[in-house]
Amino acid sequence: MSDEQFIQAARRGDLDAFNRLVLEYEGLVYNVALRLLSDPGLAEDATQDAFVSAFRNLGRFRGGSFKAWLLRIVKNASYDELRRQGRRPIVALESEGEDGQTLDSPEWLADPGESPEELAERVELGEAIQRCIEQLDVEFRAAIILVDIQGFDYAQAADTLEAPLGTIKSRLARARIGVQECLQSVEELLPQAMRLKREQ
Repeated sequence: MSDEQFIQAARRGDLDAFNRLVLEYEGLVYNVALRLLSDPGLAEDATQDAFVSAFRNLGRFRGGSFKAWLLRIVKNASYDELRRQGRRPIVALESEGEDGQTLDSPEWLADPGESPEELAERVELGEAIQRCIEQLDVEFRAAIILVDIQGFDYAQAADTLEAPLGTIKSRLARARIGVQECLQSVEELLPQAMRLKREQ
């Protein structure tokens, strides 16, 4: 069954159909909430709230991308939480193990062909990128999270962030420039190709 078929069934009160949608998207929704809130507990709450809100408001879903609609709900819930706490969003690029401990060399960073020195440099570069993303305003941060980290295309990001396509492209360009300028302080960690691009 497609998302649309599950949605139609859920609108008729089929909770199992909605649970199939939850299973499909809970990982993505949680990941976006965690990157925006940088707090696993708050991210879990935001994820749960997003699905409860989505279920209650299925009648308002007018078609299009259910994923973008759902991520818009969790984005708004995350922003509301940040406003309540008076916090700025912090993007966590580290990976955590099953026990909740941060991994020094998470699997998604590991390359069996890397030397210990290369791995150390890559981890250091990842930490530098994280610090640079944290310095971005929330609108630019959200754009770079969705497009460069989550792999959304521009249209999906525009739909999720409820902004015109041109605005998303502009925010992403400014975010990338901001991160690139911020990384000048660790130029020695950048791949050679990136250094050449910046020098031209």
